[in-house]
Amino acid sequence: MRPQNLTPLFAQVTSLPGIGPRLGKLVEKLAGPLVVDLLWHLPFALVDRRHAPKVADAKAGEVATLTVTVERHLVPHSPRQPYRVWCEDESGRLCLTFFNGREDYLRKLLPPGEVRVASGKIEIYQGEVQMTHPDHVVPLDQRESILRVEPVYGLTAGITQKVAQKAISAAVGRAPDLPEWQDPAYLAQQHWPNWKSALEQAHAPADETDLLPQHPARARLAFDELLASQLAVALVRHHNRALAGRVTEGDGQLRKRALASLPFDLTSSQKAAVAEIAADLAKPERMVRLLQGDVGSGKTLVALLAMLIAVESGAQAALMAPTELLARQHFATIAPLADAAGVSFALLTGRDGQRQKKATLDGLAAGTLQLVVGTHALLQEDVEFADLALAVVDEQHRFGVHQRMALSSKSHAVDLLVMTATPIPRTLMLAAYGDLDVSKLTEKPAGRQPIDTRTIPLERIGEVVGAVGRMLATEARVYWVCPLIEESEEVDLANAEERYRLLGARFPGKVGLVHGRMKGPEREATMAAFAGGQLSILVATTVIEVGVDVPAATVMVIEHAERFGLAQLHQLRGRVGRGSAKSTCLLLYAQPLGETAKARLAIMRETEDGFRIAEEDLKLRGAGELLGTRQSGLPDMRLADLAAHAELLQAARDDARLVIDRDPDLMSPRGEALRALLYLFRRDDAVRTLRAG
Repeated sequence: MRPQNLTPLFAQVTSLPGIGPRLGKLVEKLAGPLVVDLLWHLPFALVDRRHAPKVADAKAGEVATLTVTVERHLVPHSPRQPYRVWCEDESGRLCLTFFNGREDYLRKLLPPGEVRVASGKIEIYQGEVQMTHPDHVVPLDQRESILRVEPVYGLTAGITQKVAQKAISAAVGRAPDLPEWQDPAYLAQQHWPNWKSALEQAHAPADETDLLPQHPARARLAFDELLASQLAVALVRHHNRALAGRVTEGDGQLRKRALASLPFDLTSSQKAAVAEIAADLAKPERMVRLLQGDVGSGKTLVALLAMLIAVESGAQAALMAPTELLARQHFATIAPLADAAGVSFALLTGRDGQRQKKATLDGLAAGTLQLVVGTHALLQEDVEFADLALAVVDEQHRFGVHQRMALSSKSHAVDLLVMTATPIPRTLMLAAYGDLDVSKLTEKPAGRQPIDTRTIPLERIGEVVGAVGRMLATEARVYWVCPLIEESEEVDLANAEERYRLLGARFPGKVGLVHGRMKGPEREATMAAFAGGQLSILVATTVIEVGVDVPAATVMVIEHAERFGLAQLHQLRGRVGRGSAKSTCLLLYAQPLGETAKARLAIMRETEDGFRIAEEDLKLRGAGELLGTRQSGLPDMRLADLAAHAELLQAARDDARLVIDRDPDLMSPRGEALRALLYLFRRDDAVRTLRAG
């Protein structure tokens, strides 16, 4: 049950004064549907209205609060002219200017002969002091309410600062005094205020330093959010660990056969990852492990060896990929090794024919099929396993937690291995995947050459096309990537199609085009022609970012590289350098380059280490953008800035673990207070886990 004293915060925003159904929809778009959502909508700037000079002393460009007597209204003859209200004090005249001003409204607001207080930005127009659309106009007896430092909030179309300030102020007024959930020693050490004071201070900044993420009030609130997030993850993890698992151990025979068929040895980090996974599988608790490896670091091979352990123990294993292209590719990598090991395996996608699908489903249900690779099709009701021991999920951030769970619920106590080629910075790892143990693949497989990365201004595109022509003479294969411009598919497409036309005219019969709007079969046919060598140049939008494996491709040209994020550039570059030949990546950019774009391209030249690139990307772009928060399964942080609050995240993680060790059911007084914290940040699913446990 949610604590009673939080009820006012969980009312709809329309319960606040001045927020009717129409504004309610806009407020919901801005911050969320409930009063509590407004508490987390912190100001990003402030306006100091305490400066109150005489009219003659007001300077252009400054915000001033002037006390004046209304003299006369100048009503315009045409709607294109501004409505002017002349006012004065003993030092001079002030003109208040309104565009599209309604006479009845303005005469009521500014009655001639009366004293009014107007606050806004001062302009000097034709030698006269002017204020266009003042922010505030109030009678003299309300002057004090304006002479203050005012918080400035992010807005959405249809909501003014005044409306936002009033609603948020009312929301903060509803915040109850809550029992302290922070560790008293840590709270004292950080010199932080209590929760309610922190909230009030964060919404009433007095100067610029109050807006910094390190300010005690803001840091306290950020820590509350991080602690709620880490505690929720820790509770779910503790609960999952408490569920009975199964011991999965193999005799190593199948792995031995598969490895003997490889023309190379595993890298040391592949060996370490396999050992970590094997140790997890052998424990009676459930495994939930993340395998992080850069593009081309050999994750599929590690996954197959893990799957063979399950088969050696007499059970089955499944690998799920987010797209058919990726599923087919994993299947192609796994097939020769599974054959060498003498294991039965199949591919299951949504496009399988009825006969083929039935054979696969029958084999899985009977247990005669030991391994299966597939897409979301694996999650369908009619897919049943005789004994699924291990589920491997690829490109984890493309699946929600529910899909991850759906595959593991296909059998009793399924161990879970999730893989990602997106190198995730350590701070994000903690925030997003706190419930997972992590194995990292840090080396490239033997025989891979470094990629020569160069940056070239777009004006020299003619030279690049010439160089591509020379490369084609040596039978090289080339990717040519066009960007997403303004997030618009149309322009994006036109861009790629135009480039395809120009290159096709120069190299007839050798150029293919793939983009996100093509039908699957058409796209796959073009990819296959490129992989098979019938096409030498593949013009593409970013659809090739994940999982296209053409070892013969040695040149990657990225047009308008300045428009891509670092992680994306790194993923795209990883499409080449997959064979033993020397590879080149050309980053074409438009001048002039902004500072961030400059920094990005410099890092791409300096390093191929995906983990270092991810850390730099986090610094340059911030966490939300990095993984596209909405679809990444990342908790949506409103108060914590993962780049600025990295140390707090670590502290929150340690504190959460300590709480779970000492009080896993949150029954102590601090535990009770922490339950309120979980509700406050809508981590109630974690509280439900407590009850279900």
